[in-house]
Parts: sequence; structure tokens; C-alpha cells
Amino acid sequence: MKGRAKACGAITIVNAIAGWRGAALAVDLHTTAEVNLDSEADGVMGDAGGLDPTLIETCVEKTLDWFGYDFGGGVKTESEIPPSRGLKSSSAAANAVVLATVSALGKVDEITEKEVLDIGVEAAVESDVTITGAYDDASASLYGGLTITDNWEREVLKRREIDEEVLILVPDKQAHSSETNVERAELLEPLVLKAHEMVVDGMLYDALTLNGVLYCATLGYKQDIALDALEAGAKAAGLSGTGTAYAGLVESGSKETVKEVWQEYGDVIETKVDNEGGIVL
Repeated sequence: MKGRAKACGAITIVNAIAGWRGAALAVDLHTTAEVNLDSEADGVMGDAGGLDPTLIETCVEKTLDWFGYDFGGGVKTESEIPPSRGLKSSSAAANAVVLATVSALGKVDEITEKEVLDIGVEAAVESDVTITGAYDDASASLYGGLTITDNWEREVLKRREIDEEVLILVPDKQAHSSETNVERAELLEPLVLKAHEMVVDGMLYDALTLNGVLYCATLGYKQDIALDALEAGAKAAGLSGTGTAYAGLVESGSKETVKEVWQEYGDVIETKVDNEGGIVL
């Protein structure tokens, strides 16, 4: 029994670590998963391209448990998303693997998108790759577009399809969400909740930029990187997740200028918003 699926990465609009309310915007970078199930196999073996396979193995196991099966098998993921940079690579992997497992079982019509999302989020929490459950990141990765969430309640408050060109700065350094100083980040809760109110009210650009300023100050990242992008013509720019990547929303006319400025800091990925989200292949 074989299944394949993909899900997309995302950039942060509002980071939910301080305040449990977040927002994320899906981008056209994907993780693809292939799952092979065997009713005679014992356990699940994962290949995450050299990364820790715990998350993807747990996603298969939890999906099988959800349907009441005691199968084993293998799971393999391939990704365009730079890992441990705040670009939601874990959420994309979880969603893709759950969808691929459902496909392998032939049960696509017997589970809702919300149930797929919840299985992946539970697997991510159990695998210790997220602090808040990353419901904002996971929902954007699965549903596509902009999702605005209450991570405590695991609820999508709003979803919108958006057409935006996106630049992502990817420095060499990695950062793992589980290593973030949560107590320090929580000092900013009132201001982060203001950013969340902004995005709820449609002020996407201001929310992204304000969130970036706040978390750069808290986590010790350079604010100049986002300011350089704004000075070069970006509509919005800021830190994605807990870093180390930065994301900018740009117009066609300013894209090359912003890209040139950011290339002084690291590699720059040109992409766009993905409004499709996760799909079975």
C-alpha cells in the first residue's frame, strides 16, 4: 500500500509563542512524502533526508492509530524547505506524511482536513519540534493562503487567499524552536497580540513588520536586515518563526533591489504565496 502527498512551507506573520495567537502565510516551497505500508511489518522506519526521522515516523503511527490499524512500513520525505530556519519545515513534513498515509490506506474520503491537521499537530508536539503546537504554521501549510489562529484552542479564526511575491533570506545558521527562550519572548505578549489584532483587521504588512521587530529584539537577531528590505522597497519584512530566516513581501518593481540588498546576508529564495496547500499526489 503506497501513498504520496505534499504540503507547503510558510512564513510567519505573527509568532504565537508570546500569547498563543498566531498567523502564517503559505509559500510555494514543498515537502513531499511517500509512505509504504505493510500489514506484516513491525514498526515504522523513516528517511527524512538525513534529518531526525522521529516526527515523520510518529505521523505515520498516529494516522494508523486513528484508523485503528496496527501496520508497519516505511516513510520517506524530500523537501525544498530549508530546515530549522523558521520556514515551517516540520509542519510541512507532518501534513505531507499524514496525507500520504491516509492515501496509502485508501481512506482519503473518510477523514476531514481538520482531522489531518490535528494528527500532524499532535505528532509534532509529541516529537518535541514545536512549543505552541504550531497550529498557525500547520494550518497554513495544509490549507494554503493566510491563516489566523488561536493556537491554544487550536482554531482557525480566519483564512484568506492572497497573491503576493515573497523573498526569503536564508542565513547559514540554524535555529531550533524547542531551544527558544519562551519566558523572554512572553514579555512581549501585549505587543504581539496587537500585531495579531492588526492581521485580523487586514493590516497584513504592518503585522508582519511589527512582529519581526518584536521578536528580533527578544531573540537577539539583527533588525537592520528587515529595515534594509523596507528601505529597498519591500511592503513588509521581518523574522520568520524563531529565525534564522527573514521574509519579505515585495512588488515586482522592487524585488530585484530587495534581493540584492539581502544577498549580502545570505542566500535569497524567490517564491510566492501558495493558496492550494497540502494535496494527495
